[in-house]
Amino acid sequence: MSERHEIAFTLNGRPVSATVEARLSLADFLRHTLRLTGTHVGCEHGVCGACNVMLDGRSARSCLTLAVQADGAEIETIEGLSARGVIAELQREFVSRNALQCGYCTPGVLVTAAELLSHGPVDRSEIRDALSGNFCRCTGYQAIVDAIEAVATRPSEPQP
Repeated sequence: MSERHEIAFTLNGRPVSATVEARLSLADFLRHTLRLTGTHVGCEHGVCGACNVMLDGRSARSCLTLAVQADGAEIETIEGLSARGVIAELQREFVSRNALQCGYCTPGVLVTAAELLSHGPVDRSEIRDALSGNFCRCTGYQAIVDAIEAVATRPSEPQP
């Protein structure tokens, strides 16, 4: 019989608790248990970035993170970032610049971009460096970099 653990964490702003097997990946927990299928599983080796989620404010590979490691953490998936409007500008630019094609890598790329842009102004080389952990077979990256740069260089609106 496999070892099971109680976990509790915040997911997309809401509390979650569950009993999980010790070796269950966070990606599988999100996709199969919670039905949040925006987190894609590509390589299952932490290389492609399709499974990126925000874990305590930083982009993390959910295929390499065990669900038990999420205990006490704050996790945000692509669904949460989208629902809160955090990535709305990025999504608009991705569509207008055709920066997504099959869309499989897009959630992970958007999570990476959201983290990158949260640190302030960035240039093209910083965007390319941040994206080096995301594998895309379709776009050739130029449109992705262009879309992120468009958001990065857009003047921010004053907060009320």
